[in-house]
Amino acid sequence: MELIVSIECNGKQCLAGIIEGSSGEDACFRYAESYLQDPNTAPISISLPKREEPFSVLQTKNYFEGLLPEGFTRRTVAQWMHVDENDYLSILHGLGRECLGAIQIRNEEEVLNASYEAITNDEIQALAEEGVSKSAEIITKAHLSLTGASGKVGLYYDKDSDRWFLPRGTAPSTHIVKQSHVRLNDIVTNEQLTLLTAQRCGIDIPNSFIVNTGTGKDNEVLFATARYDRSWSDHPAIVDGLPCPNRLHQEDFAQAQGILSSEKYEKRPSGYMRKMFETLRRYSSDPIQDQLKLWDIVVFNYLVGNTDAHIKNSSLLYGADMRSLRLAPAYDLVSTTVYDQSTREMAFFIGEDLQINKITRKSFQSAAKEIGISVQMAMERFDSMRLRFIPALKESAERLCDEGYPMADVLMEKVLTTGGIQYC
Repeated sequence: MELIVSIECNGKQCLAGIIEGSSGEDACFRYAESYLQDPNTAPISISLPKREEPFSVLQTKNYFEGLLPEGFTRRTVAQWMHVDENDYLSILHGLGRECLGAIQIRNEEEVLNASYEAITNDEIQALAEEGVSKSAEIITKAHLSLTGASGKVGLYYDKDSDRWFLPRGTAPSTHIVKQSHVRLNDIVTNEQLTLLTAQRCGIDIPNSFIVNTGTGKDNEVLFATARYDRSWSDHPAIVDGLPCPNRLHQEDFAQAQGILSSEKYEKRPSGYMRKMFETLRRYSSDPIQDQLKLWDIVVFNYLVGNTDAHIKNSSLLYGADMRSLRLAPAYDLVSTTVYDQSTREMAFFIGEDLQINKITRKSFQSAAKEIGISVQMAMERFDSMRLRFIPALKESAERLCDEGYPMADVLMEKVLTTGGIQYC
């Protein structure tokens, strides 16, 4: 199998390289000679620097498998495609037309056109009601690849008409839409509450809203997040009467550091947090500001009780020309500790501690030393975040209750009694 890897730069797709192999067991990526010779191109990943030699099987898998869905969604997609769920190369071939970031993957023979297919209200309701199998069907149908284990799809939202569209071929999506009841009870309200609280605490987040197809029950709501890896030009291309956004490239910290998706949680002390900050110091276009932003996100996830904030849930966002690199807005923010079945282990060590009930202000002092930032400045920001957190949480819960989601108050109380805020 030979797969073409292209990447969008300044609104135009260009050939980046080739993946060659019979399966994921021997597939290797190499850059195209034209890409290497062009001084205006940049590596598609920090872990895949521009060079003539092909990358190893493991290096190739670390990055490209990181573009794919995980867990039950992946298994369901594999069944729809009639391929082995462990054969990431075949799944990548099937889903690679629309990935997170600016990458597209296809066969050399394929001619890709762009189109948008209107989605009816009944189909939106079905997506909310039918669970992950419906999202897997849409993912396979549209050749969309979104990372993560929850039921999610990439769709185009036209605000003027309040209508949703399914991207086809090379057409880009504008929003990531997640299901609710296939995950955890009231998870949509939970995620919106957490994001609004983060925003009130000064954290940069993408715009998000709840799609209510009925009375607000779990099987009637979806969670929509605007894609921060999309941008709008003054004169966008028009497809089926709809303006198309440009793709911005991104990669998560697991991809950037060459860590397999299966190892996104730090189970033994391996320096995950330190490595994230080192990556920002070395590659960010504004390393000081981005390190402070990442510190704030880590502190917030602790306070709100988000034990699922693994290294694939933080990303790097490239500029349109691929020449600049910044920490991406915070995403996938939820309070997991409000659910009895969720782990009390954070996704990576903070200082020497992993259990949220053992992490204290002292743990963050140790973490600041380990990652190489000023302890005094780090703890001033920690204390500032701690003081703002409860008022921000209460204001966000009040807003959601006013919008018709009364479980926000219940979730707020659970956050206060289960999250890290009670330990500091």
